[in-house]
Amino acid sequence: MISPSGPLQGPHELERAVATAESLGWEVQVGPHALRRTGYFAGDDAQRGDDLVDALQDDRIDGIWCLRGGYGAARLLPRLTVELLQRHPKALLGYSDITALHAAWQHAGLVSYHGPTARAPLSAFSRDSLVRALQQGTDSCGEAPDARIVRGGRATGRLVGGNLALVSSLCGTPWAVDCRDAIVVLEDVGEATYRLDRMLTQLRLAGAFDGCVGVAFGHCTDCPDTSDDGTRTIEAIVTELADALQVPTLQGIPVGHISDQWTVPFGAIATLDADARTLSVLITAVSRSH
Repeated sequence: MISPSGPLQGPHELERAVATAESLGWEVQVGPHALRRTGYFAGDDAQRGDDLVDALQDDRIDGIWCLRGGYGAARLLPRLTVELLQRHPKALLGYSDITALHAAWQHAGLVSYHGPTARAPLSAFSRDSLVRALQQGTDSCGEAPDARIVRGGRATGRLVGGNLALVSSLCGTPWAVDCRDAIVVLEDVGEATYRLDRMLTQLRLAGAFDGCVGVAFGHCTDCPDTSDDGTRTIEAIVTELADALQVPTLQGIPVGHISDQWTVPFGAIATLDADARTLSVLITAVSRSH
């Protein structure tokens, strides 16, 4: 367990994280700097980067569970190389700011797991999906009955994406998310709708969505529709994206800053059936720890 981004609120969050992992039958090793705080980081870049690289290079460790998101993971990317990740393939679990690390795992051709961070209480729904993804190697997604069908159709491709703000910030870098032949999964938190619009527009203008085969939009939590200049809904923005890309699109799958969330294996192959409101993971490898 490491804190590659923001700091924990205190030892109680680490204690809860360790207890959760142990309840899953996992042996836990905590990064030396997991409880550090340097401004809005969990320690400085060197400390957080050392914890990440040391975890990768330690052959006793099978997976890396990020304690929280926040901000800072992208600042660690200069410490990573595709060769390092491929020499030491490990399961990676987390979401939000951890999207930056998921992007690195994808460039190395590895499966990583967009799912709960370790510090958060694990609901029964989230726990079930996590177990299916990381312990059973079965379909960890499935039906999303509350999702909105934005554009119907069916598509099969790699799962990629994560937090929209991070995906857009990586655009133009060596770690940019490759959406070709992929189903793009997106979520965000705390962004006004005009900012969501701006980030999606940037990605479209950059050609980042070129070749994608489907979009599975999760939740945009605490993202107000109204600004001083007027109102525009998230639904309208996602519909505009689907119309521009002409691919099957769902909005409102259980992904994002919500209590009940899927663990989505990025890099695995899945089928998005927008008409049936399903995202089905076809085959993914079981974690080396099992």
